[in-house]
Amino acid sequence: MTFSSAIPLEKQAPTATSRRSLSIGLPASQWPAEQRFPLTPEGCAQLIDRGFRILMEEGAARTINYTDARYTRQGVTIVNRTEAWGTDIVVYPAPPSVADVRAMRRGAMLLTLFRPSDIDTDALRCLLDRHIVTIALDLICDPHGCRPFADILAEIDGRAALAIASSLLADPQRGKGILLGGVTGIVPCEVVVIGSGLAAVAASRSAVGLGATVRMFDNDIYSLRRTLTDLGGCIVTSSINPHTLANALRSADVVVATPSKSRLTIGSEAVESMKKGVLCFDLTSPRGDAFPSLTPVDLSVASALDHKSRSESRICYVNAGSAVARTAAMALSNTLLSLMGDITDCEGPQNAIRLLPGMQGATLTFFGKAVNKDVAARLGIRCVDISIFLTLS
Repeated sequence: MTFSSAIPLEKQAPTATSRRSLSIGLPASQWPAEQRFPLTPEGCAQLIDRGFRILMEEGAARTINYTDARYTRQGVTIVNRTEAWGTDIVVYPAPPSVADVRAMRRGAMLLTLFRPSDIDTDALRCLLDRHIVTIALDLICDPHGCRPFADILAEIDGRAALAIASSLLADPQRGKGILLGGVTGIVPCEVVVIGSGLAAVAASRSAVGLGATVRMFDNDIYSLRRTLTDLGGCIVTSSINPHTLANALRSADVVVATPSKSRLTIGSEAVESMKKGVLCFDLTSPRGDAFPSLTPVDLSVASALDHKSRSESRICYVNAGSAVARTAAMALSNTLLSLMGDITDCEGPQNAIRLLPGMQGATLTFFGKAVNKDVAARLGIRCVDISIFLTLS
């Protein structure tokens, strides 16, 4: 006896559902002192390949000389400002405004740079009211205790300061028309670097490469020793002895102030003893505090060559890294790719904070609470330990 009816076969049923892709917003900076953009078109393409959706405000990358078309070809969606702020993760290096924060989704994540003194207090309160998770990119630590965002930006600041100084000194009309490094039979320019961190080392390395005489001052002897070893003994190092520093400043053609173990301020008396036409670069934060008697010139909003009679005056330049915004964008893009990879591996921004100790210390606001001491002090409220939330959640 034969049976012609069909015999049902087993079929594997789907047991997993696809996760909603996270959206990343890239608004245009409306803060004049911050022109660096966080992602290049190539960086966006890699994030899109990993499953992210990227929404960029129209013309946002104009500061790094990229057109919207370069981004759209990589899969980026060009939107208005409100839509760019209404994503799951907003990357905005500048301080946000109240209107920008109000456009964010409740409980979204904001990746920015650490500037609590520059953020409007109303914007800070709005971040708390909307339960925004605010992360300071430059405070994020990797498993080795290093700060990848802060370190790469510091290195760019140091390199940019010496590149700008070299071009200004060589300018025949508004500069001195001299080379930073000497040639045979001619004494080279003198560069004084205060501090011995990454920015100081980057500036010193550039100056040495151009042939200048470099003197570095810091009270961290071990850091000075490491720098001297790294640069092969090509610089002169010294602790911050007032008499020695004053003599070095009097003959310096370029002075670069970077973060140091002992915060140093160059007073008006020391400034008056310096050469006319000396170039001062303040890479510390707040910018300009290292030379309080000099009016700071922000390189992110003004060209250094716009200032007439520069060779007869003493000028303090700040925001050197923003003068090379495209290089900064490439560096930030590379570092963001690693951070977004960690967020993906942790299955979301909130889980990343719980699982990555390096992000916990960089969190400024967390679901309606100020978890950073500086932010809490700015608002006049009590700072809450973020570990309490992470333990109870």
